[in-house]
Amino acid sequence: MALLSPDLKEAFTAPAVEHRQADISRQSGVDKAFEGGGFDVVFNLTYDSITYGHEGDVYKQRIVDVATLCGMAAERQGVKRFVDLSTAQVYDSSEKASTESATLKPWTKQALLKLRAESILREIPGLPLVVLRTASMYGPGDVNGLSPRILCAAVYKYLGEKMRFAWDRKLKTNTVHVRDVAAACWHVCLLASPAPVYNLADATDASQGHLAAVLEEIFGISTSFAGNMASCAMTVLGLRFVAEEFNEKHMVAWKDMCKAAGVGDTILTPYIDAELLAHNHLCVDGHEIETTGFAYKCPQLTAATLREQVATYIAQGVFPPIEARRCVRGD
Repeated sequence: MALLSPDLKEAFTAPAVEHRQADISRQSGVDKAFEGGGFDVVFNLTYDSITYGHEGDVYKQRIVDVATLCGMAAERQGVKRFVDLSTAQVYDSSEKASTESATLKPWTKQALLKLRAESILREIPGLPLVVLRTASMYGPGDVNGLSPRILCAAVYKYLGEKMRFAWDRKLKTNTVHVRDVAAACWHVCLLASPAPVYNLADATDASQGHLAAVLEEIFGISTSFAGNMASCAMTVLGLRFVAEEFNEKHMVAWKDMCKAAGVGDTILTPYIDAELLAHNHLCVDGHEIETTGFAYKCPQLTAATLREQVATYIAQGVFPPIEARRCVRGD
């Protein structure tokens, strides 16, 4: 609670909100969370808070066990909708945008366990399940989506060095704003007969090149791309070895710049796991949900929409004040 933004702290203190803290990977925690019953809707948003780089047993506990126990509890209480936040990393890597019926071939350990959790939830009889598979999330509150790359850009601004991306500028890194994810969660609860799965991705069709241009504009840095040949050579050395080398550089610089700016505890990290450095496209077709009347309020990833995220974290005191100007708040 201490590191929440002011608006979230205000939301938690609202009379309509009851805050319960529990370990919902255990039955006792789920019983505490669902005590009293009377819930119409359950949102499983826990996936968004799980960081990369863990072993499989951690993901099983925090993804599969949580979904299973909460899904069973929700079904017993007769909820009208169970919304499960998932990831588009469950689809096979392709430059062609993945629809909801695309080939499933998870390319991170998290996505593999999330797909298993989806399957278990579907096997719970009578559970009114809707799964939302998101592209890379960004916006106020994001920690594990675009946030690490934003922090890396800030690090290179601090170091006065060029930021270099693996692979080329064409590698797809599709995005969706957190406000649109939140809106979609509510939207599917109001549908009489929703589909079992909806993708969430804005119309930017962002690539590494697009993201690099946005970060250049925000932080005033230069960027470049290693290229496919050099990046393939990195895979021969081992992506985890290469990732550890770069992560050490980024983490040391991030710690130094936070200390220099008087930033103490922070929820943010520039750590990027080796899995995310592999040549995998995150290319997602998010149009299906629009056929139900949903409209993306942040349809484009721009410097203006991303600046708000940076400015929010600076105001929150978890990000050094490198770039706080020209913040544009979305609708």
